[in-house]
Amino acid sequence: MPSPLRTTRVRGIVFDLDGTLVDGYQGIASGVNAVRASFGLPALTLDDVRGRVGLGLSHLMDDVVGPERAAEGAEIFRSVYDRVCVEQTHPVPALDDTLVALRARGFRMSVASNKPVAYSIRILERLGVLPMFDTIEGPETAGALKPDPPMIRACLVAMNVPADEALYVGDMAIDADAGARAGVAVVLVSGGSSSPEGLSDTGRPVLDTLKELLDLLPLVAAS
Repeated sequence: MPSPLRTTRVRGIVFDLDGTLVDGYQGIASGVNAVRASFGLPALTLDDVRGRVGLGLSHLMDDVVGPERAAEGAEIFRSVYDRVCVEQTHPVPALDDTLVALRARGFRMSVASNKPVAYSIRILERLGVLPMFDTIEGPETAGALKPDPPMIRACLVAMNVPADEALYVGDMAIDADAGARAGVAVVLVSGGSSSPEGLSDTGRPVLDTLKELLDLLPLVAAS
């Protein structure tokens, strides 16, 4: 399948957060396993938790403790995650260099994540990259979780970039769906929640690392 970047004039980039810009799975696993311990359930491995992340906290709690305990579990998760989210989240390799280069090449950038915005802002601020982004959007600002498109569309408005001049970068098959619903081109990065096979099955371009984005986007396309 031809890369959509060959036919799309990209001026703005919307990024997912976990698995795309940062590796925050340790912090999420700490919260998940605190919840499971409170209900007398055994801990899950980091890789197991990684594969369950990406559809929002309610879905995650349904998955790890069951729907009847999800609301209580979410409260426990938030209390733990609030304490560990910053220290147990790390940038993906070459994050700062990649964002600096993209900004220097003229791209507008934003973040659309199913993680609550307050956490996303804290993490990006601690990593020193928050000023790179025009907006940070989440379910509480957009009113819907991905793959519904309002979150990405809010980013497009903030960047002042139309959908046909935007690129969404994520790490999950659901991100391909979200980008399609928002009408934007999509590139996926391996190493997040979806398996390499799951990413390939979307038919979207798949990068091994975020830094490879620089090879696809040398400069903002001329107007």
